[in-house]
Amino acid sequence: MAKITAAEVNKLRKTTGAGMMDCKKALVEAEGDFEQAIEILRKKGQKVAAKRADRESSEGAAIAKVNGDNNQGVVISLNCETDFVAKNDSFVKLANDLADLALGFESKDDFLAASIDGMTVADKLTEQTGVIGEKIEIGSFEKLSAPFVGSYIHAGNKIATLVGLSANVDGAAEAAKDVAMQAAAMNPVALNEEGVDQSIIDKEIEIAKDQLREEGKPEEMLDKIAKGKLQRFFKDNTLVNQAFIKDSKQSVAQYVKSVDSSLEVTGFSRVALG
Repeated sequence: MAKITAAEVNKLRKTTGAGMMDCKKALVEAEGDFEQAIEILRKKGQKVAAKRADRESSEGAAIAKVNGDNNQGVVISLNCETDFVAKNDSFVKLANDLADLALGFESKDDFLAASIDGMTVADKLTEQTGVIGEKIEIGSFEKLSAPFVGSYIHAGNKIATLVGLSANVDGAAEAAKDVAMQAAAMNPVALNEEGVDQSIIDKEIEIAKDQLREEGKPEEMLDKIAKGKLQRFFKDNTLVNQAFIKDSKQSVAQYVKSVDSSLEVTGFSRVALG
């Protein structure tokens, strides 16, 4: 039997993130062959992943990243099963490393096929499932491009947002962060009225009509009153029309124009966990 040194075990631990005992067992089984030991640990991860495939992975870390030119951003969630794992420093570091990598890809599928630590991202997640003992997966993957992109991550990594602005002007960084915080706190359903899905509009109109009927309003007045209530829904639930949380006397759109008269919010992405 090959003699396994502490240095070899430590090297395998640093490469894979697996526990010391798991690394030692893998090296013993592989008779000291480093690459074979890595493969043994990957197979262990595959077995654990198969057993936990139907588990709920609603905890994790939501991370937003923006490139150096501030014109592209990505927000991803690295999902796990428990809040205990989600708060682990090594898990949060992995989430950040993956988000950095994700900046270079346009789709979730391409990202999962990308290389990290000598394997694909998908294989890395399987490996870490074996290491951690919980289902680990990429939940959300959203890209955003704009002349200026800003980001915000809420404390605890439970909510991450991106916001796009129409120009990179003086004050754009602060404005984008403020609006990204707004999106995190107020959870708008769309950027503006045009972005609201028709099914949501139809549902809101029906809810309003049902309430009006209960109040005894005449049937011929329901459409007009319900459309008025719909405008209130847009004001409360679309990002640019919401009251700005730092100054409720102005809307988000008005706040952005106070930074620069030509400035507009062009898009946003929001990912939340838990």
